[in-house]
Amino acid sequence: MNHPSRPVSASYTETTHLVLPNDTNTLDNLFGGRLLQWLDINCAISAHRHCKRVVVTVAVNHVGFDRPIKLGDFVTIKSHVSRAFGTSMEVWSDVWVEDQQTGEKIPANSAIYTFVAVDNAGRPVKVPEAVPGTEEEQKRFDGALRRRQLRLILSGKMKPGEATELKALFD
Repeated sequence: MNHPSRPVSASYTETTHLVLPNDTNTLDNLFGGRLLQWLDINCAISAHRHCKRVVVTVAVNHVGFDRPIKLGDFVTIKSHVSRAFGTSMEVWSDVWVEDQQTGEKIPANSAIYTFVAVDNAGRPVKVPEAVPGTEEEQKRFDGALRRRQLRLILSGKMKPGEATELKALFD
C-alpha cells in the first residue's frame, strides 16, 4: 500500500547495545565496522517503517567518529528518515554513549545512509514523502537535497551544473 506522505516521526527507531569484548579492538574501543553494522540495521528499520517495503542500502553518505566508544559502554542509536526522493530515502542516525553512573547520554557519532525501497524482484518502487514535524526534522529535511546532490555528483551520477541546490558552489 503506497501512501502519498508519512510523518518523519513514524520512522523513528531506537536500539541500545552493550559493547562486549568481541566488539572491540586491541585498545578496547568499539570496532568502527561493528558500529557501521549496528547503524545499517537501525537505519534499515527506519527506512522500512517509512515505506513498509523491503529496503536496500545504496550509500553510506557520512559517518562521523567523534569520540571513542569503550568496552562496557551502552550505545544508543536513534534513526529516522529525514527525506524521501521518489524511490530513495535519506536516513539520519545519532549515536549516544550512556554514562553508567549518571545515565546522561553523551553524543558520540552520527551517520547518514541512503536506502532504496524494492519490490520482490529487486526493482525500485516509489516511497511516501516524508513530512517533518519538528524544527530539527525540518532542518535535516531542508539539507537533504543538498546532501543528495553532492552524493550524486561525487559518484558521477550527476553533473555539477545540474545540481540546483549546489550551483553556487560550482559556478
